[in-house]
Amino acid sequence: MIAILEALEQASDLAELQALSERMRDYFGVDHLVYHWVSGTGEQYGCGTYDPAWVARYLEKDYLRIDPVVQSCYQRFHPVDWKQLNWSGKPVRDFQRDAMDHGVGNQGFTVPVRGPSGQFAIFTVSHSCDDCTWHAFIENNRRELILAAHYFNQKALEFEPDRAPDAAMHLSPREVDAMTFLAMGYSRAQVADTLSISEHTLRVYIESARHKLGAANTTHAVARSLQQGLIIV
Repeated sequence: MIAILEALEQASDLAELQALSERMRDYFGVDHLVYHWVSGTGEQYGCGTYDPAWVARYLEKDYLRIDPVVQSCYQRFHPVDWKQLNWSGKPVRDFQRDAMDHGVGNQGFTVPVRGPSGQFAIFTVSHSCDDCTWHAFIENNRRELILAAHYFNQKALEFEPDRAPDAAMHLSPREVDAMTFLAMGYSRAQVADTLSISEHTLRVYIESARHKLGAANTTHAVARSLQQGLIIV
């Protein structure tokens, strides 16, 4: 996995991203892996292993309007297991049947990612297998999948047309850790224990991050960290 991520960091165009999506699909041993990026102005591109006929049909049918995965990811920051979504309603069931007919698979896991200026992306793996097998796969690979989503998104941002230079502000690794665990619902005591630091030291990291982000309070700082793509949960 480390070698793939290093290659991803060095990618210079979309063709390389496409090749790396295929390589990463094989690494995880799934049927498909897809990254789909949308800028704040609505421009979009992506890479992945879906059948081109399915991609064309998805666009032709304007499935974006009813796709439960995309609709759910617009509303949350946490990764989505497709089994948790509402697949009721005839249009959605028809969409699901069409997707499976095109080899998408009956299982899926999608990581929503948000970047600066309204940029939004989803990173998805999908597969055909039973629920127990899929549950075990997610439990064993969740962290690497989230990390891969982050790497794909960072590279995609470099390719964004007319992208403004990165802001000078960056969170330190410890500040990122603190914001990430707080976003996951950990209490301050739990975060301090997980990071093996005192709560006083944790407060220093939180206040430093809050100041850098121009946030009014800790909750606001966590929200801004997520919105700007500084952390992924």
